[in-house]
Amino acid sequence: MDPTSPQVACFEAGIKFGSLYHQFAGTPVSPDSADSLAAAMEESIENQPHCEAVTVEIREEPLRAAIAEAGADYTELTGRFLDVSMTIDYEGCVVETSMAMEDGYPLMQVDSVGAQ
Repeated sequence: MDPTSPQVACFEAGIKFGSLYHQFAGTPVSPDSADSLAAAMEESIENQPHCEAVTVEIREEPLRAAIAEAGADYTELTGRFLDVSMTIDYEGCVVETSMAMEDGYPLMQVDSVGAQ
C-alpha cells in the first residue's frame, strides 16, 4: 500500500518536529539569546523539504523563572520553553502543526490537514 499525500505530509511534519526538538534540546539559552536561537531554529527547519513555514517562540517568563531558580545566567533549552508551529506542504496537501506544553510534556500535534 502506498501512503496517501496527507499521510506523507503528516509524516514529514513528524520528522521536522523530531529534528527541531532533538537538535536544539540542551542548547544554552538566556533571555538575551532567545530571539536569535528561535530564528536559528526556524531557519534550520525551513531548509528541510516540504517545509513552508516554521514559527518558534521561546517563552521568556518560564525561561527567566528557571534561570532565577538556578541562580545562573542561562539554562538549557527544553520543551517547556517552546511554542512552535509549522506548515508542511506535500504535493498540495497542507498540514498545520503545533507544539506546546500540556501536562508537563511538550505535545506535538497535527492541527489540520487540507488541500491547498
